[in-house]
Amino acid sequence: MRQGWATAFVTGGGSGIGLRLAELLAQRGTRLVLFDLRFSDDVRSRLTRLAPGTVFHQVDVRDASALEAAVRASVAEVGRPQLAINCAGVQRNRTFLELNAADFDFVVDVNLRGSRNFAAAVLPHMAAGSNLVLLASLAGLVGNYGYAAYNASKFGVVGLASALRIESKPQGIDVTVVCPPEVVTPMVLEERKTASPVSMATKDFAGVVELDELCNDILLGASRGKWMIVTGSRARLTRFLARMFPGLMNRITDRMVADALRRHGG
Repeated sequence: MRQGWATAFVTGGGSGIGLRLAELLAQRGTRLVLFDLRFSDDVRSRLTRLAPGTVFHQVDVRDASALEAAVRASVAEVGRPQLAINCAGVQRNRTFLELNAADFDFVVDVNLRGSRNFAAAVLPHMAAGSNLVLLASLAGLVGNYGYAAYNASKFGVVGLASALRIESKPQGIDVTVVCPPEVVTPMVLEERKTASPVSMATKDFAGVVELDELCNDILLGASRGKWMIVTGSRARLTRFLARMFPGLMNRITDRMVADALRRHGG
């Protein structure tokens, strides 16, 4: 079990899961390199106080060339990443027929292509004993109402991580994929304002986890080289049912959707 990481590269470090992971790593004395579309002055100030020398890159994970350049510059400045975590992600809660092609592509580009771009940028610089972590979702294991693009992208992240695990193991690099249920983050709180009540009803089955619970799970699981992290007992039950009893899981989901549509006039 790894005791800690000297350096960590984290995407989505400006808010939500990425920011909280950065704070926890800073408290452990880890040197941080953070990537996001933007960083507020407050975030920069907080993280610089916690971890002087933190490097900030305002970059879009969809831009493979820019991301690779930022990673190369950071390796030259702070050294190889011992821990690399991709947290950047987006979602759109609409049924498939309500979701236009541009929105579908946007979700897939950020979540799946962004995961590919980050892995491609950091893996050439990672040595034996390091850890690559990709944030997927329980939605990468189980379908849900109103999340066609999100499901497609996160199933893709799980598949990508699975292949990377096999290819990276001979080099001594551990790959971990994280599949949480709904997590209390600013993105989720904003989504709830306009989300479909049918989607929310079905998501309730897998439960909700707090940000600190998930982030502590991620760091503990990565330190142990764990392949898949599913936080929360209800989420683990959902995964178990989907894997072992897919027909039963389909019937449970269909019943929840039918009941929610009936209640909400769908």
